Amino acid sequence: MSWFEAVILGLVQGLTEFLPISSSAHLRVVSAFAGWDDPGAAFTAVTQIGTEAAVLIYFRKDIVNIVSTWFRSLYTPALRSELDARMGWYVIVGTIPIGVLGLLFEDTIETTFRDLRLIGTTLIVFGIILLIADRIALNNRGFDKLNFQESLVYGFAQSLALVPGVSRSGGTVTAGLLMGYKREVAARYSFLLAIPAVLASGGLQLFDIGSGESPAWGPTIVATIIAFAVGYAAVAWFLRYISTHSFTGFVVYRVLLGIAVWCLVLFGVLDPSAGAH
Repeated sequence: MSWFEAVILGLVQGLTEFLPISSSAHLRVVSAFAGWDDPGAAFTAVTQIGTEAAVLIYFRKDIVNIVSTWFRSLYTPALRSELDARMGWYVIVGTIPIGVLGLLFEDTIETTFRDLRLIGTTLIVFGIILLIADRIALNNRGFDKLNFQESLVYGFAQSLALVPGVSRSGGTVTAGLLMGYKREVAARYSFLLAIPAVLASGGLQLFDIGSGESPAWGPTIVATIIAFAVGYAAVAWFLRYISTHSFTGFVVYRVLLGIAVWCLVLFGVLDPSAGAH
């Protein structure tokens, strides 16, 4: 991977990670269209550490409150009914599905799931599902209504993002909307829920960077730093945007991109496994 590729892919990662349009799909599609090698699942996971660092800083007060209250509730029963203490457990429970499924399907995630035809399909299908969810959502539930069963539903929705094109935020926000949560609540919980999964995945994939077909450390670090800076601005903008707007614009973009990917494949402009190692 060249330094130029690292800069472009870092920008792509930062811009798309928090929007319901799938950052992993964009990294794959942009690389294929530019004629570059597929950056791979390891590069994607590590650069997501950069965007997740942006989440840690942006939500630092919420995170400190949740972590401290959760720890104190372990030996102070009176705190166990506090929302922050319960949120700690909800994030833990919601992380289990993606952790288990990620380990079970690791090889498939790094190979089969990166086929451009699958990515084009998931962009379209899950975009339409998001549109339906947004249109029928009650949009009236807050964090205080969350429970263990629903946090597990959120978790399974997040695990769908193991397939590029689904979108981590898109999947979890869709689940939240279908359960009646407000757009901002669904999005904020989506970001909080992603923290353990992204940091764990990125941490494990660190060992693959610089070895085999994975990009070298230098370009990966540059891309991660850029993803952090751009991602911080993106998450702030996204939360403001959805407080007064629907997800229709994102859905239209997803569908058009998915159609474009399929057309490029069908007309032979792109090979379904373009750039794959």
